[in-house]
Order: sequence, then C-alpha cells, then structure tokens
Amino acid sequence: MSTLAVIASQFAFVYPVIMSCLWISGGVYHYLRRERRSPPCHQPPRFGGELPFVTILVPCHNEGDNVRETLGAALAQHWPRYEVIAINDGSVDDTGAQLDALAAIHPRLRVIHLDRNLGKANALRMGVLAARSEYLVCIDGDALLQAHALHWMVHPLATGDRVGAVTGNPRIRNRSTLLGRMQVAEFSSIIGMIKRTQRSYGRIFTVSGVICAFRRTALHQVGYWAEDMLTEDIDISWRLQLAGWEIRYAPNALCFILMPETLRGLWRQRLRWAQGGVEVIRRHGVRLLDWRQRRMWPIAAEYVLSVAWAHTVAALALAWLARPWWQASASWPGAFPGNTELLMLGVCLLQFACSLLIDRRYERRVGRTYFWVAWYPLAYWLISATTTLAALPTHLLRRRGRRATWTSPDRGLR
Repeated sequence: MSTLAVIASQFAFVYPVIMSCLWISGGVYHYLRRERRSPPCHQPPRFGGELPFVTILVPCHNEGDNVRETLGAALAQHWPRYEVIAINDGSVDDTGAQLDALAAIHPRLRVIHLDRNLGKANALRMGVLAARSEYLVCIDGDALLQAHALHWMVHPLATGDRVGAVTGNPRIRNRSTLLGRMQVAEFSSIIGMIKRTQRSYGRIFTVSGVICAFRRTALHQVGYWAEDMLTEDIDISWRLQLAGWEIRYAPNALCFILMPETLRGLWRQRLRWAQGGVEVIRRHGVRLLDWRQRRMWPIAAEYVLSVAWAHTVAALALAWLARPWWQASASWPGAFPGNTELLMLGVCLLQFACSLLIDRRYERRVGRTYFWVAWYPLAYWLISATTTLAALPTHLLRRRGRRATWTSPDRGLR
C-alpha cells in the first residue's frame, strides 16, 4: 500500500478521535469555569441595575400548527419590560389569522404581515426596524422559551460592551422515533460541547438560529442579515466576529424545538447547514488572511479539516470498492492504526458521559435518551460526510445573489 493511502486512512480514523478529545476538554473547561457556580436555569442571574426593555422577534412562515404554543411561551416570560413582534412572511396557511387573533388578546404582541415570501433574513430585518429596544431575542416559529430564557440571553449583552450576540441552548422536544432520540444526544454531546469549546477559545462558528440574541448597534454596523445566504445565522455570526464583536454561549437559556424525524427531512436540513458553511468560507475566507482576524483561524481550520475528512472518507470508500474481486475482504495491511475502533468507541462513550453529567444540570431526564446513542456515531459521521460532499456542488450550482426564501421544514412526526 502506498504511503499516501496509509496517511489518508489514519487521518480518516484518528481525526474524529482528536476532535472528540478537544470537545471533551473544552466542554469540561467551560463547565468548570463558567457554568458550575452559576444559578440554575429556573433562577435568573443578577443584574446590576434596572432591567432593560427587550424585543422578541418571531419570524413565521406557514407555522399555523405551532404559532399559538410558541407565542404563548414567549408571552409568559418572567421579564418585566418586553414586547413580542411576530413577522408573518407570506404564509399561505392560517398563520396570519392566528397571529391577528392573538394580537387582539395580548397587548405585548405586535404583528407584521409581509405580502410574499421574502425569506427569514428579510423578515428579521423588518422586525428590527419595528422594534423599540436595543436588545433583540430571535426565535423560530416552533420554539418554546423557558420562563427565564430572556434573563439568560440578555445578561451577557447588558454586562459586556463588546458582546454583539448570544446563542442559547436548544433542546429537542419530539422524541418519538430513533432519529429524534439520537438528535437529543447530538445536541447535548456534539453541538453543546462544540459551542462550549469554541467559546473557551473565543470564537463561535455560528449562533443557533432557533434561539439567539443580538445587540441592535452591532447588527446595524455589519448591515443586518444577508438575504442571499441559505444559513443567515452562520453568516451573521462570522460578520459580527470579523467586525470585532464577541459571541457568548448561554447554556442556561433553554428553548425547546421540533426537529426532523424522517431521513428526508434530516438530509435536507443538514445539507442546508453544510451549504451554509461553504457559503461563509467562500464569502469571508479572504478576510481571514488579515492578522487581526487570527482568533477566527481555529474556527476556519476546524471547518476545513472537517471538509478534508469527509472527502478522505469518500476516497477511501471508493478505493475499497474498486479493489479486484480476488483480494481478501479484510482491511488492507497497515491501513488502519491498531485498535483504532476500540479507541474511537472509548472516546465516544467518554464524550457522551461528560456531556450527560453537564447536561443533567439543564434537563434531569436527558439520560433516558442515551440508550440510543450507540447508533449515533455511525449515523452522525455518515450524514456529516455525505452532506459535506454534496454541499460544494450544490452551492456552485446555486445562482449567486439569489434570495434565500422560506421552505416549510420538517417539524417531526405528528
């Protein structure tokens, strides 16, 4: 076997282990330094003075099944001074009628109707123009905010002058299928640990678009959300940090969301996420050459290595399938490091265990879903690799400058 094939094989198997170790150490460090002594999520943090006025923005497109529950949770916040603005972005179901009915009952709620589907970025921009506050909390049309979520989202903005955005802690609430239960483990042991690690070294790849908060001044400086980006949350995260603003992670800010529970819905969602990564690197990659942007280098390097890993796995799989039929079906001699499979399994279980111990602080019964995590590494790596491979050609075929409009997402099985 060639030296190049051996190196590629070792990279394909060792890279996930190295990243898992990085996420474990970063997650534990963040927990010990920033989470362990903070109040529990059902108790608000301390503010030095009067609580500021806050605006909750809820962009909606065909959310008739969820909008009443979402706005009910938003209007039940334990925060004295706030407003809720729902933006109906060209819905063709009864979303608009339900919003008007709710606005007639709740004086805090205002509704903006847009006559056609212009995309989430445009809907958020319209909401900002109508807002009366400096602090903006943005949630999706299926998100249920925990009662003290505003406290935890606004606190970093109110106490840090250079904090431009805050990302919360989304939790999966539809857990009726294997895919739903595996995603509970994913958001805890993968996404949550990654955000903790990235926050520990100062930059975050993206806020969670389903629950995030912004300083209006920072948004205005960078020109608000880009209307031609498929993942406006990734793009705004990069532009804020490239402009010198910080992004904080608030794990106590809980938000319960619906996620896809079909393979088709999950594929479409993850392909859009992967395309968002390609778009942001293509648009902002040149700016990383500036020495002043060196704190973004680890984020960019992590993404580039993940893309290289996906292509390496695909190349190795194709090479294995192309072998002559008379060769043995066993692994190629020298291709894989010894006991790599056991090492990967051990590190994976350690990561799950660490995330479980941390996440019990926010969700006591989260351990029940960990029975299903044995399936998760294979499913996660397979979906991650295939969507990353498909993202580049899909992005190149997409017309540049085309507005990113809404498509009704998979909200899980009913």
